[in-house]
Formats: sequence, C-alpha cells, structure tokens
Amino acid sequence: MSSHINIPVINVGIFTQPEIHFVLNGNFHSSDIVGTFTGDCVAHLSGNIIVIESDGVLLGTAREITISPENDSCSFILNDVTIGVQFHWQRKEDQRFVGGLKLVRSGDAIAAVNVVNIEEYLTSVISSEMSADCSLNLLKAHAIASRSWLLAQLEKSRALKAGGTTYQTFFETDTERIRWYDREDHELFDVCADDHCQRYQGVTKAYTTPVNQAVQETSGTVVVYDGKVCDARFSKSCGGVMEVFENVWEPIHYPYLDAVVDTPTQSTIFNLDFSKEENAEKWIRSTPPAFCNTTDKKTLSQVLLKYDQETTDFYRWNVEYGQEELAEIIGRRSGIDFGQVVDLIPIERGKSSRLTKLRIAGTKRTFTIGKELEIRRTLSNSHLYSSAIVFDKVDVKEGIPQKFILYGAGWGHGVGLCQIGAAVMGEQGYSYDKILSHYFPQTEIKKLY
Repeated sequence: MSSHINIPVINVGIFTQPEIHFVLNGNFHSSDIVGTFTGDCVAHLSGNIIVIESDGVLLGTAREITISPENDSCSFILNDVTIGVQFHWQRKEDQRFVGGLKLVRSGDAIAAVNVVNIEEYLTSVISSEMSADCSLNLLKAHAIASRSWLLAQLEKSRALKAGGTTYQTFFETDTERIRWYDREDHELFDVCADDHCQRYQGVTKAYTTPVNQAVQETSGTVVVYDGKVCDARFSKSCGGVMEVFENVWEPIHYPYLDAVVDTPTQSTIFNLDFSKEENAEKWIRSTPPAFCNTTDKKTLSQVLLKYDQETTDFYRWNVEYGQEELAEIIGRRSGIDFGQVVDLIPIERGKSSRLTKLRIAGTKRTFTIGKELEIRRTLSNSHLYSSAIVFDKVDVKEGIPQKFILYGAGWGHGVGLCQIGAAVMGEQGYSYDKILSHYFPQTEIKKLY
C-alpha cells in the first residue's frame, strides 16, 4: 500500500533497548547521515549520540536518526522484539516493517520507532489483533474502530501539547492509590506497538485479501459522536456488559462508551446494579447469555491468535492462590508489605461489575487500590484477565485464610467493542455498521479522507 498525501503518517514505538539490531532489506537513506544503508546493522549509544555500525564498520552518528526506504519494496527487520509485554504469553520475535525507521535516545537506551502511514499501520493491526479468517464485516468494524481510536489519540496529544497540560494518571494518599494506564509514557512516539495501545507487528503477519479489502474499503472511515472522532476502545471480552470509559481511564464521560448489555436486545434478567455486592456475586458466578459467551472454536480462532488461545477460559474463569503466594505477589507488585492477606474487600465497582477500587487488608497494613488495571496487576504475576472478580476465602485459621479463590468475568477492560462478541455478531450475519452501532451507541460513520 503506497503512501498518499492525504493519509496521515504516524510514529509507532516498537521497543526500547540499549542496543538495537536490525536488517535493512533494500537501500535506505537518511537526511541525518550521508550515504546508503543496507544489510545487517546495529545501533548503540556513545554518550548522547546514536552510533550505527555494520559488520564493525561505522556508518554514521547523530542525536536522532531517521532511515527512509528508497521505494515501497524496501522493508526492515527488528530483532528480538518483545510482544505481550508483562502478559502471561510474553515472548520475543523478529518482526518486519515497511516505512521508515527512526532511532531516538531514551535515557540510557534507544527507542526504535516505525514511521508509517495510518492505513498501512491498520492493515497490520487488524492482522495482529485477530485472524484474517474473520468475517469481512468484523474486519471492517475493527478497521473503523482502530482508525477512530488512533486519530482520537493523535488529536488528544495535540491538545495536551498545545495546552501545556500535564497528563496526570497517578494519585496516592496514605490510605489509597488510584492509577490508570493510557498514554503517559508515550512522548517519543504517537502510539506503542503492544496491547497497551493496539497490537502492531508490522508486516510480520501475512496480509490476506480480506484484511486488505476491509482496510481499503473503509479507508479514512471513522465513527464520530457530536462531530468528533470517537475514542473507540476495544478489548477481548466484555464478560456480558461493557464498562464505561471513566471507570477505566480519566474521569470523562463519553456517551458512546457506556454500559451496554452484550445481547441482541441489550437486556438481561440479572440485576446490574453492581453497587450492591450481592448482584455482582450473582452475575460473576453465573454464565448469562451474551454475544461473547461462546465456546465455538471456529469463531474464537478468528479473534484469539495462536498465543491467545493458550487462554481457554475467558468469559468466566477462576484463579487460586495460597496465602504465601498471594502475599508475595501483592507485596512485590504493589511495593507495600501487607504481611499476611486477611481479606480482599470490594469498595467500588463499575457498570460491568469490574472493580475500580479494592481494599487489601493485611496483618501489617490496609490499603485501597484502583483503577481496574492497577487491581489486575497487583493480584497477578502478569495481569488478571479482568477486574470483574469476587473472592472465596478458604480454610481460615485464626482469622487468616490459607487460600483465596478468585472468580472472574471477561478478558480486558471491557470498554467499547468486545472483539469476541463482535466476531460472533459477524458470524451471525450482522453488518459492520450494526456491529459498530451496538458497541458504540449514538455514533455515526463518516469518511474523513
């Protein structure tokens, strides 16, 4: 896909390492350094300067280097890219990219950034986020949602920079820590390449005709609300009800990112007032009907790539911890010595039953944490699938549970498009615009370029 003057170009942060090993397939050049680049290269720091070498031969140095391809047939490979950062399936792989490679100093390391047009980026995102065997309607819906999210992030970054606003995501007192994770660490690039933003693996994944068709036929198309491009979020499985934006990120209400029941009628027999803990208990310990409540392997294989399929339970699941194991994990992940864990107390839940505040009571300290991802990180070596959780305390001796069982619902933050639910809708014949209107109510579809 060739670049076009009307298609925005973005900077995607791939990874940051003290030394970057890469292979240039074809001829590349740089406005920062004289000469042509090709073949195996390595970049490292010498003081504040980035040094590029090939087979021990110095190619050039600069404070920041952008290497651009001579034509569209060129590509480059980055070695040992970590994917699934801090998730249970984290691993490294070599990845191939088109477009330019920007190398930027980041502290004592170098950030590798892919300079690529948004439509090329989206073709990769759709291929990286899900199988190319999805229904065309799902692929189109996801392409529009991903494009909308990205353009909304670019606009947000521009507004923050123009206003000189500090984007604060962390608040702590003696008794409470509230933190959310969005874009606070992305100053050198527009978006990152991992699940923190959108999973992007360059052209490592094979582009298929349906993916190319979905992106090309929706090129420049977004969902809008009140004339503005929507911050269209998505996650693997909402667990039956979508969460609202402000319960996961900053306290801003978007009407199109609201609590929607993931059923054709958008209704359920359950009481969804999760401010009452008994309602959350009933909801999470049951398996109510929903688009994303499926065990159909054909449908799941569309959304869950090979390493995602290492997770077999996602709509409802459970995790067991012994006292010693849980106390160690919570202490290490939070940086707080709670002693033995006496209780895990739900304080506040969102509209999907996801915990937004959890009080951890220990023999040495009691402390409240939030929001949902902070809770998921604190209670796991990687991430819990979701913060929609309830707890069983087992074998309590002298007030100390010897085991905790966590029962959970859904996979991910649950805001916006539910990928598994959308896959089921696509298989059931729903058009891409119907899928989008289900997960992003009150929105319109608009072509920007």
